[in-house]
Amino acid sequence: MENIEPNGRIADLVGILYVLNFIFKDRTDLYRLEKELEVDIDDLMPIVYTAERLGYVSVADGDIWITDKGKEYIASGLNKRKEMLRDSIIQLEPFNTASELKEFTLQEIYEKLLEKGIQTYNTPSGMRDLEVILIEWGLYSGMLRKTEDGFIFSLKK
Repeated sequence: MENIEPNGRIADLVGILYVLNFIFKDRTDLYRLEKELEVDIDDLMPIVYTAERLGYVSVADGDIWITDKGKEYIASGLNKRKEMLRDSIIQLEPFNTASELKEFTLQEIYEKLLEKGIQTYNTPSGMRDLEVILIEWGLYSGMLRKTEDGFIFSLKK
């Protein structure tokens, strides 16, 4: 199962989509995108991978382009963006596992991901990275709610 990259942020996703759509008129090579955004390729690639997994961009032979789904995302209002994000991230980890657990602590989802063989968060900063992803992507999209002890999976809009 694919996952949201630990260093991929929603703000970066929106930035890439806007730059691809409005500056490059849909398509460019990764080198030009890196220069336009004034970031190092190591900082760019986590969000590129995540955007591709979400279906908002496609990448091949060093080129990147915004998909119709990506164009719809940036043309939409906030509520529609959240809905699109929910529909997209449910396919990715850690949200697929969150949907299975329903209610969980950070430690519980971490252990469940390891049981599934997902090693993305098995790093010195892994627990923190996982928490940031759950909060940033999960709470923003409305897929998760934060409790005193952990999280509750909820697809309420």
